[in-house]
Amino acid sequence: MNKKIDKITSLIDEKKGENIQVFNMKDKGYFVDTVIIATTLGDRHGLSLLDILKTELKKMGEQILGVEESGEWIVIDLGDTLIHLMTPEYRAKYNIEDFLDNYSSIRESAVEE
Repeated sequence: MNKKIDKITSLIDEKKGENIQVFNMKDKGYFVDTVIIATTLGDRHGLSLLDILKTELKKMGEQILGVEESGEWIVIDLGDTLIHLMTPEYRAKYNIEDFLDNYSSIRESAVEE
């Protein structure tokens, strides 16, 4: 992993984010190079993590291109990296880990059709 990804995952871990997963999508034809997913302890915790990440990423010279937020699911777009902060219920419901794990094979199937 690179320094930015290490810093992001460390921050989330230090602030009690759970089940942090990093997906390297660089050679899979996905629209970003890296996807980070973490489970929050609830809506407020997700917003707190967002504030911390905004502050710390700015200090690192990173630019946040966009943030989509509902209480249950927050997506932070850094251009080459997406960070998903999700409540346990939303993470279980949407299970984007399986999508990301299978993205290459899904994409290849679509191209063949």
